[in-house]
Amino acid sequence: MTEYVNAWQCIGCGKIEAPQPCIGVCQDRKVRFVYAEEYEEALAEARQAVRRAEALQALVCQLALATPRKGAWEQCYLALQSRARRAMADIATGNASLPESVSKNA
Repeated sequence: MTEYVNAWQCIGCGKIEAPQPCIGVCQDRKVRFVYAEEYEEALAEARQAVRRAEALQALVCQLALATPRKGAWEQCYLALQSRARRAMADIATGNASLPESVSKNA
């Protein structure tokens, strides 16, 4: 987990200060910060991207590993196409998850 530090920020110049007990060896160094809200938003977007990638990876694995029975290639293709459409719809609405057949086996 990320540890947060509470600090003061100047509303004029933007200087950030987080007073701590000094032991006499302090040095000012240039550091970079992001706002916690922006970090949490980026983290949520990254998690959603991972879910989308996992859902698409599961679909690709199904496509790569499926072997239709003799004479049933079209039925298999249509089933995979239907799963792909559901995955695309879920991704578009932000509900990306693993396909049922994969998540049950996981």
